[in-house]
Amino acid sequence: MSAAQNPHLPPRRAARPDRRRAGFTVIEVTMAAFVMVFGIATSLNVLSAGLRTLDDARNITLASQILQSELERLRLLPWSSSTGGEAISTESEKAAVDLSTAYSSNTAVTSRFTLTRVVTATSGREDSMRDITLVVSWTSVFGTSHTRTFTTRYCKDGLYDFYYTLAN
Repeated sequence: MSAAQNPHLPPRRAARPDRRRAGFTVIEVTMAAFVMVFGIATSLNVLSAGLRTLDDARNITLASQILQSELERLRLLPWSSSTGGEAISTESEKAAVDLSTAYSSNTAVTSRFTLTRVVTATSGREDSMRDITLVVSWTSVFGTSHTRTFTTRYCKDGLYDFYYTLAN
């Protein structure tokens, strides 16, 4: 049964030879390209932020290790030195610490990180206690400056003597 015979079917169109083939318009292609470029640019921004965060985390960990290493080195020093060597009781202004002796095999640490130390007499206990402040600074590979600080106290006769004298 043809369309002429069935009134409910739409009439059949005759094939037109001049009709263009179906495809995407220039506007559709432009919009798809814009969405794709936006997605790639956003992904690059996220990747950059992730790399920056990873660099910061690694450097903060390394800075903490530098601070701990210097504090442990200071704990091995004598309270006073009769030979003129380094001792904990010498009060110093902001003294730079040479990292090349502790990190001689890793020049990346010595070239990027700087460590300064300030040792002062503790108020009220000048003869038996020192306040030690360690400051490590560095610049990330992205050019951002960072600083971490650690402050502690050091007793002439050790930690237990400090607690004992405070209890009395």
